[in-house]
Amino acid sequence: MIDLKSVSKRFDDTVVLRGVTARVERGEIFAIIGPSGSGKSTLLRLINLLDTPEGGEIRIGGSSIHAKGDQRLRIRRMMGMVFQKPAAFSATVYENVAVGLRFRGVGEGKIREKVGDALDVIGLAGYGERKARTLSGGEMQRVALARAMVTEPEVLLMDEPTANLDPVSVGMIEELVLQINRDLGTTIMISTHDMYQGQRLAHRIGVLMDGVFAQVGTPREVFTLPTSREVARFIGIENIIEGVVVAAGSGIAVIDIGGTSIRAVSPFGVGEEVCLCIRSEDLRILRLSGEGDIPGKNSLPGTVLSIAPRGPFSRVAVDCGFLLTSILSWKTVDSLGIEEGEEVFVSFAPDAVHAVRAAQG
Repeated sequence: MIDLKSVSKRFDDTVVLRGVTARVERGEIFAIIGPSGSGKSTLLRLINLLDTPEGGEIRIGGSSIHAKGDQRLRIRRMMGMVFQKPAAFSATVYENVAVGLRFRGVGEGKIREKVGDALDVIGLAGYGERKARTLSGGEMQRVALARAMVTEPEVLLMDEPTANLDPVSVGMIEELVLQINRDLGTTIMISTHDMYQGQRLAHRIGVLMDGVFAQVGTPREVFTLPTSREVARFIGIENIIEGVVVAAGSGIAVIDIGGTSIRAVSPFGVGEEVCLCIRSEDLRILRLSGEGDIPGKNSLPGTVLSIAPRGPFSRVAVDCGFLLTSILSWKTVDSLGIEEGEEVFVSFAPDAVHAVRAAQG
């Protein structure tokens, strides 16, 4: 439905996009995540014809957005867009939702029907005569979503639509997004600063970094199998360790980390420099070597550096000659009876280690 080929954009001397390539399938929810300033909003504005790319090509439903005249208007009307800060016209909720239909010359009877249905879907039936600017942020964002959807676009673009909302409003917007996609088959492209929102909503995720998609894949692929150290760091993997493969065979490699050996499932050969990515949730803390362990696991001695609260969990940092962090429940930490300065063992399985090639300088 959306085809991006080597799309580039700069503002003055600042290169924002440097060759973005991706395909978004019809009926798919595609989430864009990435650091602030990575070009997420710029990319959506280019797709929506609100700005012009300097290079590359964008096609919507097989048609180039570079078309002229009536063809360009047809492409534009295939899309709806919801912004992070929705514009509220100084009018009623009804008129705010109806504006796109009026531009299209839809009759008043049909407008009443469509606006009524839209307000019912977003949970604001009966709000039609209220002044839009008196609504809460969450309510106005739902109105903006209704305004975009009432024209029945084939593509819905959403630029961080829940960035300024409370958790309850975020949940309502997310449910509406899923409902629109499920019931209408609308292709949705959403940018978000909330990585877990991407996991909750998207069929696929694109990680936009340094002006290109550093990785595109399913949520499971992106969050468990990052393709680079930079992606791993961005998605929240704290344990990233550099080393050299010293032995390999049968899909298992032994990596030397400054004199400490770690076994990992890895395709890399002897002599290759790698980065090991290990999620904190996959590390166990043991009081004794081999205690409750399984043969073949890594078990590294270390000293507890800190135990810090993280919501209902605790982040335990251990010095094993390099820093490893484990996320444990409070109950687990209490049952272990560990304190800062104590000697412990950090245990994890080889298949909990995801190896990527180290960046070459």
